[in-house]
Amino acid sequence: MEATELKACIRKESGKGPARRFRQEGLIPAVFYGRGEEAIHLSVNAADLLKIIKTKKENIFIKLLIEGEKRKERLSLIKELQIEPVSRRFQHADFYEIRMDHKLTIDIPLHFSGIPIGVQNGGELQHLKRDLKVSCLPSALPEFIDIDVSGLDIGNSIKVQDIKVPEGIEVLDPGDVGVAIVAFVKVSVPQPEAAEGEAEAPAEGKEAAPEEAKD
Repeated sequence: MEATELKACIRKESGKGPARRFRQEGLIPAVFYGRGEEAIHLSVNAADLLKIIKTKKENIFIKLLIEGEKRKERLSLIKELQIEPVSRRFQHADFYEIRMDHKLTIDIPLHFSGIPIGVQNGGELQHLKRDLKVSCLPSALPEFIDIDVSGLDIGNSIKVQDIKVPEGIEVLDPGDVGVAIVAFVKVSVPQPEAAEGEAEAPAEGKEAAPEEAKD
């Protein structure tokens, strides 16, 4: 497990006004939640955090270097990152403490590799689940879990119970939950429309009814 260092400063001011001023200075208001201790209000550099996010988007472990009266180092995981929907700028970050001797519950991304046999035969691979909820120590946490789907034919599927996970990882999702399936693709053939004014042909074995005599 790799952790990226990020400098942080203790934030003594709170509220919308100070938060707006922090953002104008290129900083992001943040909070660190530790086990058995009060939350620490922080500010971190927006550009530095953006570099970390671009490098790795899932399960980012960050070693916070907290500057204050005493320098502290805290291993953390980004629990929540608020982003302004229009500008896409960071608004607030929540960091949650990670301890190497405590298991954590986390979602691990699933990566699918290979081209299913069923797709080559005209089927379609459908992803039913994109991540797997697990419990493990931080040192045992993989970046992702790879699933080989090349052996799937049309109608075949992979369930949670079929996934092989590394040693030390406990899967929390139910085993009968579907992860991927190769489905049959129904192709609808358009029916030709009768030309305007063209009379419909009588059904086979039946004669057309005679026209009524006119006076």
